[in-house]
Amino acid sequence: MRPAAGTYPQYFDHYISLVEENEVKLALQKSTEEFLNFIDTLPDEKAEFAYAKDKWTLKELLQHLSDAERIFSYRALRFSRNDTTPLPSFDENEFVEFGNANQRSLHSIVDEFKTVRNATLSLFNSLSNDELNRKGIGSSQTCTALAMGFIIAGHTKHHENIIKERYL
Repeated sequence: MRPAAGTYPQYFDHYISLVEENEVKLALQKSTEEFLNFIDTLPDEKAEFAYAKDKWTLKELLQHLSDAERIFSYRALRFSRNDTTPLPSFDENEFVEFGNANQRSLHSIVDEFKTVRNATLSLFNSLSNDELNRKGIGSSQTCTALAMGFIIAGHTKHHENIIKERYL
């Protein structure tokens, strides 16, 4: 099942619309296969390339994916466990600024993404429909665990598209 409108903040519509599958576990699995195949083709010489002044390098963008996925997965875990404690937002630009991605190898950043994604798959594969439909609050907005899974898959696709359009 796809997340229904109103079960997630409207500003995530774009990410969710990029997901073709109608089942979260399948969506995450397909996203994983497609993105890992794609990032394995990224040229090392583009690792520290930024397409414009004050834009992230490819390394920073890839690390952003891991950082955001950790946060989104954590939210999904908390929501699925019926934790209604409001969770704070995060500033992705500060995360990138202090993440030191450009001091790391591209290979290490890709390996980190693979590890994070495997943990995400494990989490979502363990959740029942009841758990997926539980709601919580993140960044002052109500969202379900199910929607967080679609957001993760769509966020990955969004950035894959940006890499193809602006980095390669």
